[in-house]
Amino acid sequence: MQRIILIYKQFLTEPLWFKILIITTLLAAVIFSSSSFPQNGYYQLISKLAAAIFFTAYGVNFRSNTRVSAVFFVMAAVCILLSWNIWKGHL
Repeated sequence: MQRIILIYKQFLTEPLWFKILIITTLLAAVIFSSSSFPQNGYYQLISKLAAAIFFTAYGVNFRSNTRVSAVFFVMAAVCILLSWNIWKGHL
């Protein structure tokens, strides 16, 4: 719980553009992956790309801690690979 509070406090000290980027990509990932949208793969593609941007932004933000940064970059790479597979399936 302490780490979550620490990450939240760090988020509050970030610049406004970073807060907007993180909130926008997180909301896009959640909204476009929901079942309220039709099962069109392009919504899933947008969701995975938004998640990749989210993880990349936090990977760059935590670059002083190499382990945490590496985990975020690996998750971003997985999201990009998943979105690539969705895109290739619709061609």
